[in-house]
Amino acid sequence: MASPDDLTLASPSLYAARKGVYPKRIDGPFRRFKWLVMLVTLAIYYGTPWIRWDRGPYAPDQAVLVDLAHRRFYMFQIEIWPHEFYYVAGLLIMAGIGLFLVTSAVGRAWCGYACPQTVWTDLFQHVDRLIDGERNAQIRLANAPWTLGKVARRALKVAIYLTIAFWTGGAWIMYFADAPTLTHDFWTGQAAPVAYGTVAVLTATTFVLGGFMREQVCIYMCPWPRIQTAMMDEKSLMVTYKDWRGEPRGSTKKALAQPGAFGDCVDCNQCVAVCPTGIDIREGPQIGCITCALCIDACDHVMQQVGRPRGLIDYCTLEDVAAEKAGEAPRPVWKTLLHPRTLIYFGVWSAIGAAMLFSLGQRTRLDLAVQHERSPLYVQLSDGTIRNNYTLKVRNMETRPRRVAIGVSGLAGAELWTETGRRETATRRVELALAPDSVTRVRLFVAAPTTGPERQDFTIAARGLDGDPRGDSDIIQFDRPEEDE
Repeated sequence: MASPDDLTLASPSLYAARKGVYPKRIDGPFRRFKWLVMLVTLAIYYGTPWIRWDRGPYAPDQAVLVDLAHRRFYMFQIEIWPHEFYYVAGLLIMAGIGLFLVTSAVGRAWCGYACPQTVWTDLFQHVDRLIDGERNAQIRLANAPWTLGKVARRALKVAIYLTIAFWTGGAWIMYFADAPTLTHDFWTGQAAPVAYGTVAVLTATTFVLGGFMREQVCIYMCPWPRIQTAMMDEKSLMVTYKDWRGEPRGSTKKALAQPGAFGDCVDCNQCVAVCPTGIDIREGPQIGCITCALCIDACDHVMQQVGRPRGLIDYCTLEDVAAEKAGEAPRPVWKTLLHPRTLIYFGVWSAIGAAMLFSLGQRTRLDLAVQHERSPLYVQLSDGTIRNNYTLKVRNMETRPRRVAIGVSGLAGAELWTETGRRETATRRVELALAPDSVTRVRLFVAAPTTGPERQDFTIAARGLDGDPRGDSDIIQFDRPEEDE
């Protein structure tokens, strides 16, 4: 009978030690597309805060700015106020549905090309090649004893990692304040402590996740691969090894010696050598595959060298693989993309985008909120007139000063004045001067004769006096005292 100690020793370990991944350099259409996406995304991230956009003298001139101090979000010509946060929510929903759409159509293309973890990992891997050399040189250096030369290479590489990570964190805070001003304040020690803290945190996370953990983030930490696998089926495009064509594997020498005994795969392992996550695509679909398609470039290059047709590893659906195995011609790519699930995702995504654009085009830039003061509920003046008091908040959402008129409708004989005026100067409307991009608070007095029903509904409305007819109104209630019995 086995002892408890023997059972403990026999139980498998739940910890898998990380194996170093040293991707080999490869050239091909997918690698060049990956270069293009990396350069474009990094240029957008680092360069966007420095783009200027003229909004007039009363608003910031940074094209994209999250102005937390004034609770505004600017994106070129669009300005979002706190009460319009549903636009930001709409953008987040569109981003989520967009990920569903991309996954349904072309598999994990987001993970393979545009995910920030992928982009920065790819950048750090190029730094590795620059400092340590190509794949074989990196492996030799990793296994070599620590010498002065190895320490110097590691120190130089870590310094470059930290520089990239620091500029990554520094670029992020530029989205929350004027970039030139914040840069000056940051380097002169005048920036807010939260700016230094944010840069420190983002520097550390970029340095660790992109410089050292790399594929571990994609395989173990990120939940998105688990979600994507539930969204993909035999109609989804993915990087696929055609085992019916490649098996059994054998070198070119064996294939020449025994014609017909081996498949097209020459077992060169180039698909494994170029993989940034270190997986073997020949083992079938797996969570470690980010669909970067670098293995396709490597395999096509080998197939060309040995005189065999390309596409042993290819971007295709499982349905097309089965059809090709049966001798049928694969479907065109456009037919692959136009399946019902993809069309549904695209329709929902487009509908949300169109609704947001329509709403942006129809929204007013003048907003009015009215609150009836309840203490006292009303006041009966000496001439029998009933007066109600209201607190108005008039929001000017334009980046220029405006004059507006506050008026009432549906209340016969009404007179209006503000706390700075008098009953003797009351009129049917009052005019207010609004500062640009601001909320003006004013106390409004509304008086009317007691004739008519005991309770009347009427409208208080704000209208611009600059030729812009757009304005919001708020319907409130006018109360008169009950008659003595």
